[in-house]
Amino acid sequence: MLPWRVLIGECQFTAIDFESAGAARGQTDVPVQVGLARWSLAAGHGENFVSYLASDAPIQWSARKVHGIRDEDLAGAPGLLSLWPELKRHLAGAVVVAHGKGTEKRFLRAFPGHGFGPWVDTLLLARAAWPELSDHSLSALCEARGLSPRVATMIPSRRWHDALYDAAASLILLEDVVESFDLKEKPVEWLLEPDTRGWHRLRGS
Repeated sequence: MLPWRVLIGECQFTAIDFESAGAARGQTDVPVQVGLARWSLAAGHGENFVSYLASDAPIQWSARKVHGIRDEDLAGAPGLLSLWPELKRHLAGAVVVAHGKGTEKRFLRAFPGHGFGPWVDTLLLARAAWPELSDHSLSALCEARGLSPRVATMIPSRRWHDALYDAAASLILLEDVVESFDLKEKPVEWLLEPDTRGWHRLRGS
């Protein structure tokens, strides 16, 4: 676990995104795809990883309508637990990033005591940074901030609600926040629990 006082400019950030099967009545939702992307101010955007995930639960129509993943896409895919070495390699020692971190934290409970973190939620960051925007979904934010072309160039042949595409987009959004508010020399705690009043003061300085 990184100390909260480490500077943002010294951190490595790894974004994670899961796409899920969708919860049927009486059943628990399960992940069917995971994507990870890496970024730091020093090294820029780096290594990515994406994989479908084996699932005993069929993908619900409502979920398939969002992400386009079909049951047949999961044929031969590894189980989430078997990807522990890969996830650990990407997440250990990094500040973990997600847009609406609840789902990602919940699915990572498959690895008790994993110790990944601290967590930066780009949804909370964006609400603090740009409260005037009416839509803080990841795609709407990237469109409003002019970031969508960068995401499409970085992750070609994929689209929104693909796990890798969304993970990379959350890092590009984080980079935009850091640059827009000149946060390089600020402690990482500024990102962990964004204070709306503090962000407003930054905007006015």
